[in-house]
Amino acid sequence: MTERPAETAAGNGRTPIDVEELHALVLKSLDDDQAIEVVSIPLAGKSNIADHMVIASGRSTRQVASMASKLAQRIKEKFGKSVRVEGLGAADWVLIDADDVIVHIFRPEVRNFYNLERMWAFGDDSGMNAARG
Repeated sequence: MTERPAETAAGNGRTPIDVEELHALVLKSLDDDQAIEVVSIPLAGKSNIADHMVIASGRSTRQVASMASKLAQRIKEKFGKSVRVEGLGAADWVLIDADDVIVHIFRPEVRNFYNLERMWAFGDDSGMNAARG
């Protein structure tokens, strides 16, 4: 899906956002901030919670918090949309809910413990994409 239908936005008073443009901004922001092990999982057709789930790691709680804060700010600047951010205080695992793109930023140890990639692969690794090499 590249753009949500107008009726989705009309019901809640928001301007429709191009999902792929939002997804690209998320990936670029994480790359610019030197996130490690960035993985993007397409959810369209698998789940109605979002079209993409992006999972990344930061080297420390400080980097995780910084990446999450910058990403939320960049989304607001580009799309005029405030996103929901959870876990910023501890910054072991920060969730950024931008509706059509869900972003999880972890410290590596916490990411290994929860292993979201495996949980959301639905038994098929072919749908997961390493966002950067």
